[in-house]
Amino acid sequence: MNSLAFPGCPSPLTPASTAPGLHPIPSPRIKIRFQRLEDAAHHHLRARSSASSRTRTVAMASGLPVSSKEVLPSPLTSASEPPPLFDGTTKLYVAYYCPFAQRAWIARNYKGLQDKIKIVAIDLADRPAWYKEKVYPENKVPSLEHNNQVKGESLDLVKYIDSNFEGPSLLPEDPAKKQFAEELLAYTDAFNKALYSSLLSKEDVSEETVAALDKIEDALGKFNDGPFFLGQFSLVDIAYVPFIERFQIFYSNIKNYDITKGRPNLQKFIEEVNKIDAYTQTKLDPDFLLEQTKKRLGV
Repeated sequence: MNSLAFPGCPSPLTPASTAPGLHPIPSPRIKIRFQRLEDAAHHHLRARSSASSRTRTVAMASGLPVSSKEVLPSPLTSASEPPPLFDGTTKLYVAYYCPFAQRAWIARNYKGLQDKIKIVAIDLADRPAWYKEKVYPENKVPSLEHNNQVKGESLDLVKYIDSNFEGPSLLPEDPAKKQFAEELLAYTDAFNKALYSSLLSKEDVSEETVAALDKIEDALGKFNDGPFFLGQFSLVDIAYVPFIERFQIFYSNIKNYDITKGRPNLQKFIEEVNKIDAYTQTKLDPDFLLEQTKKRLGV
């Protein structure tokens, strides 16, 4: 899809300022040193252990998702030394606010690979040169360093993680579901483009956007053995949820449009996916995402 659709994680990782009419996204550190924010988040976790959900919101507002199961590293910048490269450690390179990287991150979490795949966060606003030079010449996130090779492209990585690591399968055996999965995966770019186009427009929500949302609503109703695209949680849900998450926030606040209104399947999907820790541990504070998007759109 067009790399301007989510300029917070350009593809390739060119500075956001090269996107005409769009403002560069600041570092998630938000003018304060990231370590101070991380320390503050941990202070809140200790002080408000009896109110973990509220604590999570406060901490996520700093730009760093807070997981109760692992300590996430601060993003590496142009001043940061690279981690030990090609040392046998499997590393998933992400940017915390990038929905493409979030896909691979969710897959890693869902399969229980936190101890086998190390998260390495990159600061896209001040990205290190060594990432392109020594790790991934395509200079994109996400990428996965595994078995002395580096692989990229978010949907390919979700499939790769599912096929090459232990843990719950992300694709059912049912041939009909497998075929539908491929159809839905092929539609992801068109869906994102249709939804983003209305955000760029000064007009009301377009017919194209409504049709794309209706298509998702229909797809979620195809199988009746669960609330997800293939009934049970799968790589298709992982492909869509980072973007649905953002579009729900953006449309509600920028267009005053509820993407779930009249779409009970989509509403149920959002409710149920937010019960999955593997996903919720990757979420950022909605206000943070909205603020940065409004800046880029000049709203």
